[in-house]
Amino acid sequence: MTDLPTTQVNLKEVLSGSGPTSARADHSEGMSYLQSVPRRLVTLYLPLGIIVFVLLFPFYWMALTSVKPDEQLLDMETYSPFWTWNPTFKHFHKLLFQSHYPLWLWNTMYVAVGATILSIVASVLAAYAIVRLRYKGANLVGGLIFLAYLVPPSILFIPLATVVFQYGLFDSPLSLILTYPTILIPFSTWLLMGYFKTIPFELEECALIDGASRWQILTKIVLPLAIPGLISAFIFCFTLCWNEFIYALTFLQSTSNKTVPVAIVNEFV
Repeated sequence: MTDLPTTQVNLKEVLSGSGPTSARADHSEGMSYLQSVPRRLVTLYLPLGIIVFVLLFPFYWMALTSVKPDEQLLDMETYSPFWTWNPTFKHFHKLLFQSHYPLWLWNTMYVAVGATILSIVASVLAAYAIVRLRYKGANLVGGLIFLAYLVPPSILFIPLATVVFQYGLFDSPLSLILTYPTILIPFSTWLLMGYFKTIPFELEECALIDGASRWQILTKIVLPLAIPGLISAFIFCFTLCWNEFIYALTFLQSTSNKTVPVAIVNEFV
């Protein structure tokens, strides 16, 4: 009975943070932080710095090369390869004002945006029908769509070239807008199927009970919840259209209709 008040006092000191136990805890926490700084430097900051350097060095080299004079581009012994004291902007002037590069850039943007929008719309409808409409053979259809993505474009561009020529779309950016979805829709559909599967079916059932149509469910419930998947599919489609080379090389011939990847190789190199 005599130790009870002392125990209560010590308990109050610990809970309030004013006792010796709390002071020792704070002291040990500060020491552990000081001891963890070298370890954090070796395990976190050093690897992170190496990764950042490796990732950013190509961009630095590209920017440096763009402002180097012509005589310094290949002579690495006389001039420093990592710096220049006489930068020039004549390369930018030649690219922007003495070539068709702005037109090529517009063609690339036009084709990439058009093909991406067309592919995303078709992929959303296909993925929603496969995942949410529950019919026999839906899983088989989804698997076949993904297998279509594995077909290499080098096999498809020969028959597609015949179709494009017969429809009078040869040497036109519209030919790329209509053919790029053949390689974009399969992967985008498979990607969106995974996001649509994560959305609970109970949300659609409640909406159907309230009288919503399938189109309203798709536009007001499913798509807002699948925005991360839509962004991922858009980035994939846009970057693939922007960098595509085989179809653009086959279907486009005139200089004014070429895209940037093909024009850079054919006109500059």
